[in-house]
Amino acid sequence: MSQVLFVMTGADRLTLADGTTHPTGFWAEEFLAPYRAVTAAGHEVVVATPGGVAPPVDRASLDAEDVGAQLAAVGALEDPVRLEDVDPARYAAVFYPGGHGPMEDLARDPASAAVIRATMAAGKPLAVVCHGVAALLATAEADGGWPFAGYRLTGFSNVEETAAGLAGKLSWLLEDRLTGLGAQFSAGEPWASHVVVDRNLYSGQNPGSSQELATAFTAALR
Repeated sequence: MSQVLFVMTGADRLTLADGTTHPTGFWAEEFLAPYRAVTAAGHEVVVATPGGVAPPVDRASLDAEDVGAQLAAVGALEDPVRLEDVDPARYAAVFYPGGHGPMEDLARDPASAAVIRATMAAGKPLAVVCHGVAALLATAEADGGWPFAGYRLTGFSNVEETAAGLAGKLSWLLEDRLTGLGAQFSAGEPWASHVVVDRNLYSGQNPGSSQELATAFTAALR
């Protein structure tokens, strides 16, 4: 049995362009679908967050009555490890759930960036979904270089952000930042499942992509 690292946001608020904040966290479906797939395949999930804080769930993602109970039953969420103490070599693969939270912390977290670089260099599967794709931004270098320049990938699109009502309030849009750094961004139909695999990077566009991404990611585990 292998250990799979889930790197999750510790932010429960997203700072908007005008300085106000919007409640956020991780998106339940984007954690639960891969968690179930990975554990059903016989692997152990270890959760890491900046500072080892309990990852906050975005309340807007608890649309079904039993989702909160499902999350409460996951012991790994209650006692995460400190992201700063993570040794990437211990894990067979890494998964980043979304929610707007990663835009607040993981998009500029150096410990997260180190995990991503090490995982990619080792050729291990790295999966990012929806706004979890923002974690890739932290690997950009001061000179403008970015290890994912030229990669085909996807993430929460500008069209979806606009439809969700936040595009005009955010300081930056995920699709714009990714394309600005040189990614070959692929946007599928809004809200429909869309998964892109390029080398050992697995990306999913939105919450609806969680299951398809989880299936592809789990199949790549050794």
